[in-house]
Amino acid sequence: MERITSFKINHLNLFPGLYVSRRDHHEQCVVTTFDLRITAPNREPVIDMPALHTIEHLAATYLRNSERKDEIVYFGPMGCRTGCYLVMFGDFNSEDIFDLIIALCDFIMDYEGKIPGAKPEQCGNYSEQNLNMAKFYIRRYRDSLVNDRRFVYPE
Repeated sequence: MERITSFKINHLNLFPGLYVSRRDHHEQCVVTTFDLRITAPNREPVIDMPALHTIEHLAATYLRNSERKDEIVYFGPMGCRTGCYLVMFGDFNSEDIFDLIIALCDFIMDYEGKIPGAKPEQCGNYSEQNLNMAKFYIRRYRDSLVNDRRFVYPE
């Protein structure tokens, strides 16, 4: 069986950043998947589940209400808990969505109040949320994006 693209990335060289994970083409449609790598794999602790769940709820809510909402296909956590995937309609580079991701980070860092969708009728694990830790991880991620601007997977 062929090894999938994401398993071909050397995670020992991977740092927090905003990477194009893949581009898929079907007829006239292009879909770009972004890797929002929040922590350094195998070097830093993974994101704890309540924080990651809160990031998912807030980011999905923000993106699906943003000026680019018609381009958003999906936002969700990676199974390894070192980041999230953002899937968008269109042929994009990381620089094309940099401002959107910075605004997303600002939204999460400034957010106060009840977590959207954190009710039993709206979420299968509604009570597992941690806004303070979500803000901690996103603040670190935003600082890394601004200071390091990692957009291309390392060799």
